[in-house]
Amino acid sequence: MYQIDFKHPLSVYFVGIGGISMSGLAEILHHAGFTVSGSDWRSSPITQALEHKGIRVVYGEDASHITDDIDCAVLTSAVHEDNLEFTAIRQKGIPYLSRAQLLGQIMKNYEIPIAVSGTHGKTTTTSMLSEILLQADTDPTLSIGGILKSIGGNVRVGKSGYFLTEACEYTNSFLSLFPKIGLILNVEEDHLDFFNDLADIRHSFRQFAQLLPQDGALVINGDIDRYQELTENLSCRIVTYGHGAKYDYYADDITYDDHGNASFLLHSPDREPGHVTLQIPGEHNVYNAVAAVAIADLLGISRRDTLSALGCFQGTARRFEYKGSFNGITIIDDYAHHPTEITATLTAAQNYPHRTLWCVFQPHTYTRTKAFMKEFAQALTLADRVVLTDIYAAREKDTLGISSRDLQAALQALGRECDYFPSFTEAQKFLSENCINGDLLITMGAGDVQKIGASLLEK
Repeated sequence: MYQIDFKHPLSVYFVGIGGISMSGLAEILHHAGFTVSGSDWRSSPITQALEHKGIRVVYGEDASHITDDIDCAVLTSAVHEDNLEFTAIRQKGIPYLSRAQLLGQIMKNYEIPIAVSGTHGKTTTTSMLSEILLQADTDPTLSIGGILKSIGGNVRVGKSGYFLTEACEYTNSFLSLFPKIGLILNVEEDHLDFFNDLADIRHSFRQFAQLLPQDGALVINGDIDRYQELTENLSCRIVTYGHGAKYDYYADDITYDDHGNASFLLHSPDREPGHVTLQIPGEHNVYNAVAAVAIADLLGISRRDTLSALGCFQGTARRFEYKGSFNGITIIDDYAHHPTEITATLTAAQNYPHRTLWCVFQPHTYTRTKAFMKEFAQALTLADRVVLTDIYAAREKDTLGISSRDLQAALQALGRECDYFPSFTEAQKFLSENCINGDLLITMGAGDVQKIGASLLEK
């Protein structure tokens, strides 16, 4: 593998620079004095922000983008063998790294690298920890999979030894990292276009846990089925959290205010129980917060700073994000694209004031939609009314003969009223004619479904 010498900055080209993680790594290298450039399919707020910082971005897939002055290339996982730029990179003999390999090399430059893993909740929990580290004046470097308002983006470059990042299991990318402190939030079936089954996924998380050094620590959700199989014979310290007093950290007396925001009593080793108030909804976020507290305690951060940061945290972009209202209808946007995430979001919405709960769901990838068809349908029954859009293909091509009409039929078989529209314009028109004062409308998915809510708010 090509090794970057961070003491001698060079020219690095990112194929897919507009991705949320790729853009963050590009900013970190740019800040370190590297000459950074890259390409993406189209202009976006992320690429525009990079250009504003002086990073050159070109658009489209073109071999001519790969010039002789490029010393190293970084590839997103969405880049395939037939990519024209990747082909040119190989023909010119330019060394290249995957996004995860670059992230791992960056982590080696920090004394305390922290990696947050799990099938769900990575961005929210990493954002919570970011706020805690900032509140404690640790001057951290942060790489987040979402936009955090307090730092005005998804990356922050600090000068201390703290480095915090998300650790994604897709394509086993998190196995290229070098964490000293790791967190496993949950382990479930997902990304079945890469993994064989749940056993394969569990094996990868076990390998991730084994990355932690003897003087490091792993915080793990004890509610993970047979979690001990992931931690057996590890040399690092192991800290558990979950439902009930059998774990090191747990919550009870959970309550919700008039907007569904959670409060709870936190239990932890060697401390009196403490009251925690959040400004975000849902029981899943209670346990994200408990995990964040466990990490903060390992880092020696005062409980006052930790609870203050959690009490001020208002979430990240596209995680139960309030977007506005029109005609008395509240619009929320959420990134949920897995049945467990949908269940968590719609359960949280039950505690939010509403007359009718609408969910506009955009399925994400054909493989995920086919693999979890029954689970998607069951999760979506938690909404009163469901509107489906076409599947967001992302990195895939339609080779499975699956469509949103199949999901519509599955929902209707469960007795849930469900409408499908092939275009956003049709969905928007239907919603504007059928939502009424007091309704709660959630746009949901990992694609571009948020455009529907934005269009409704422009009316």
